[in-house]
Amino acid sequence: MSAARGRVRAAGRDPDRDRGQVTIEFLGMTPTIIVTLVVLWQLVLVGYTYTLAGNAADEAVRAATAADRGARQGACQDAGRDKLPGAWEGGAGVDCGTAGGYVTADVRLRVPILFPGTVGFPFTVHGHAGAVEEEDD
Repeated sequence: MSAARGRVRAAGRDPDRDRGQVTIEFLGMTPTIIVTLVVLWQLVLVGYTYTLAGNAADEAVRAATAADRGARQGACQDAGRDKLPGAWEGGAGVDCGTAGGYVTADVRLRVPILFPGTVGFPFTVHGHAGAVEEEDD
């Protein structure tokens, strides 16, 4: 036995006793790390859904203002769903209205739980947009 090793043992500390400690600590932290990543991913999905809802509402109101009065509702709904990814398109609700020379579009999307296209949360994300009605000359 070396002199340094003998002094460590004499002081009551054994360096071999700590072998594998980092591995055990990492394994203990693994569930916390995984839960943190899952929560972050879910927050990304919520934020992306808000972005999609706002963009869909903008597209819908843009199409509604350019369409004739009779075709406005259909054009608005089609444009609101047109650029949505398939996972969000199924549960999308697009409502358009015109009042006082103002065209509005409201979009409702469900937030998926972890994997887009599967189960969604029981609440919806709302996007709203409005524009002044264009007049034909």
